[in-house]
Amino acid sequence: MPAPLPASFRGRAAATLQRAWRGRGALSTALLPAAWAFAGIASARRSMFARGLRESSRLPVPVIVVGNLVVGGAGKTPTVLAIVELLRANGYAPGIVSRGYGRSGAGVTLVDADASAADVGDEPLLLRRRSGVPVAVGVDRVAAGHALLRTHAEVDIIVSDDGLQHLALERDVEVLVFDERGAGNGRLLPAGPLREPLPAALAPRQLVLYNADAPTTALPGHLAWRRLAGVTPLADWWQGAPPSAPALATLRERAGVVAVAGTARPERFFAMLRAHGVAIVERPLEDHADFNVLPWPAGAADVVLTEKDAVKLPPARPLGARVWVARLDFVPDPAFDAALLALLAPPSSTRPHGNSPA
Repeated sequence: MPAPLPASFRGRAAATLQRAWRGRGALSTALLPAAWAFAGIASARRSMFARGLRESSRLPVPVIVVGNLVVGGAGKTPTVLAIVELLRANGYAPGIVSRGYGRSGAGVTLVDADASAADVGDEPLLLRRRSGVPVAVGVDRVAAGHALLRTHAEVDIIVSDDGLQHLALERDVEVLVFDERGAGNGRLLPAGPLREPLPAALAPRQLVLYNADAPTTALPGHLAWRRLAGVTPLADWWQGAPPSAPALATLRERAGVVAVAGTARPERFFAMLRAHGVAIVERPLEDHADFNVLPWPAGAADVVLTEKDAVKLPPARPLGARVWVARLDFVPDPAFDAALLALLAPPSSTRPHGNSPA
């Protein structure tokens, strides 16, 4: 088996593609034959599900799938958290299923709040810690959903983190998330960022949420806003301490604060810190970076990172710096909340689903 490519090479290649996807230049055009092949495979796969040649299964509770049509982080995880909070506030008992990208295993696993990110994935662990609701991970989302319901009989609705293309799982609502990139150059992978063609119109049970200042495609949708709520010392964050705006303000007075982001769009995190007046030294990492080696220099005094990265740094680990965890809150337009709830049956009508605790 060939050795894996170095992270630095993968990062440069991803950055080159991201730039190419902004337009329809030479690199994007050269990749069109591969994009046509990708389109043919994706279309054939969808046709097989539509004709019943491949099975699609329904869970005994409603399912909301949150995903994006473009590769890279558009805001799926914060959208899932916002939806879970909305559902709980309206009487539902939600659970979450996720693939668990980057974890060491492939089977179905229930996520404990003190689990290792290497075992369950960084985003599922963050979802479990931030939401407090049951989370199950598995490549097979249907099996993950059943495992979740067997163990947590109180769950009456499931939110799938990603999974738009996981057609084996039937869904009641789809939420498509876009950021400021929109649909990029409108081309499919690898000539563009799209996993599937941008629809001409939304299906009856689809909603669009724009993680941007304004809509970035022609599809009708709702806006959402991100805000930096504050920072928390890493050890306190692991204990569930809330973010502190005054602590964030103190970082403005310190020089050389190292900002670390192992996310698909690290520049967004860096821009938010700068908007709050923090003078930072950027340390962008590959998405889902494992933090086996600390990415900041020896002698760094203050380091600030995302919650997605914090789950990979247990508080007992020697870090050589004051490490702060920044919390990003995500607030959808109230009209989005109303539209989503309108597509769902009242929570009392979804119980019971017939499962008992394992």
